Amino acid sequence: MTGTKKKAISLMLTAVMSLSLFTACSGGGNGGSGNSGNNGGSGTPANTPAAADAANEQAGIDTSKKVELQFYMLGNAPKDLPKIQEQINKMALEDLNATVKFNYTTWTDWDQKYKLLLSTGQAVDLIFTADWTQYQQYAKKGAFLALDDLLPKAAPELQAFVPQEMWDAVRIDGSIYTVPATYKEYVTGGFVWREDLREKYDLPVPVDIPTFEAYLEGIKQHEPKLQPLAIGAAVDAALQDSYLDIKRRAVGPMQYGVFASYDEPGEPVSYWGSPEHLEDLKTYKSWADKGYFSKNELNETESSQDKLVNGTAAAMLNDNPVRYNQTSSRMKSLHPDWELGYTPYGLTNGYATPVHPIHNGFAIPKSSRNAERALAFYEKLVTDKRYNLLTQYGALGVNYTVEDGYYKMLGDANSNGFPREGMNGWAWRNPEFMLFEPSYEGVQKIFDELDKIQKPDIYTGFAEDYTEYQAERAALEQVEKQYLFPLMAGQVADVEAGLKTFMDKARQAGLDKVQEAYKKQWLAYLTEKGIQ
Repeated sequence: MTGTKKKAISLMLTAVMSLSLFTACSGGGNGGSGNSGNNGGSGTPANTPAAADAANEQAGIDTSKKVELQFYMLGNAPKDLPKIQEQINKMALEDLNATVKFNYTTWTDWDQKYKLLLSTGQAVDLIFTADWTQYQQYAKKGAFLALDDLLPKAAPELQAFVPQEMWDAVRIDGSIYTVPATYKEYVTGGFVWREDLREKYDLPVPVDIPTFEAYLEGIKQHEPKLQPLAIGAAVDAALQDSYLDIKRRAVGPMQYGVFASYDEPGEPVSYWGSPEHLEDLKTYKSWADKGYFSKNELNETESSQDKLVNGTAAAMLNDNPVRYNQTSSRMKSLHPDWELGYTPYGLTNGYATPVHPIHNGFAIPKSSRNAERALAFYEKLVTDKRYNLLTQYGALGVNYTVEDGYYKMLGDANSNGFPREGMNGWAWRNPEFMLFEPSYEGVQKIFDELDKIQKPDIYTGFAEDYTEYQAERAALEQVEKQYLFPLMAGQVADVEAGLKTFMDKARQAGLDKVQEAYKKQWLAYLTEKGIQ
């Protein structure tokens, strides 16, 4: 980070010092119930609907009625969330005559919970979106409100803040259904491992599957009580998709066993049931048999990152540079002598794709009862420094401080109630306000390396329409979890017989119909976008 950048960030202290009042009002861990309500230096009482009306009159939204917004995030909530929510609500009442309830799914079965939130008509005003939460598919199915007309009315500053090319990139069938994040990063995969143990036992640096396996074997031999590899219950993404990424240069996490390489995207094939699929499943089985990961992995509820931090696992097959850095910082706060190592897949495969605007965003579901107010609130999260810093880093002087222009966590990963980006607020990052740890310079170096080999993301813009095979799709999902997940987790003794059973069940569920329709849509997308 340059000296100029450090100075710019240091100047933020002036703007956020008013938040340090939180420190004096939350002593003794009582949840801050005695807070005075001074937020950002305003002398106006917190609950002033008239002030909110005046502030929003020009934008044309009606704030005369007080509302509570239901805001849904994925993952686990930070311990200090109630305190942060209290501070946010004091400001939101003043600015918008609204309060917000921050809800979290936890990481356990989050995808099923997400589906229920969008299919049951539950009152949800804002919800996280991403390619990996199937934003494109949900948008096509009408789960979200179009924002084209709402933005200039409820969030004109937000509309101007996001570059037009990003708005265009998230369009589905011509309409905008999510607010994209504007921070450029790489969330491409990479090997993660305990570097201190690698050095101690003179193990190879993981740069590909053979060297990664050699590292795991070394850990197994030298640290028999330590699980060499953390996978977790989501073996489809954490194991299969990651393996296809590094081993077979997949174009993206394609659905229903369809596979296309980045080099030949116009030649999709059926991966499920292929010799390559059998070979890969046998590899996973061998890893399980050798004890590299637990045969009970499908029932695992602890995150793989947490396992590295607390010392119960020594490696992950895949994580992105930013999360690797977060895991490393958390680990070193508890174990200063431990170190993590990282090799991005791009350095091995020769290319890396910067994050697509679809990757992190927020949408307003059709079930929202307060769409205008929700979008106006989200504008505050992104463009108002008070809201942004508080929800990204917690309370200044309580959860963090700034030293020499850098973010510094107060306490450690166990005692701190709101670590950096503790709300999983990746979608409302504002590059103008972001605070980084000194270690983030390592991430920036990775980004700089990947910039040299960057190629466009040719997958994420694809929006599947599964209307014609919705029943078969649902049936396949169940077959996959019942028969393929245990195969990937190494729980089936006879891999060949297990794969045959899975393929038989998948075909009965309509696999051929689904794959044919999916491939047709994929090829049409490539033609539309001029991708060869």
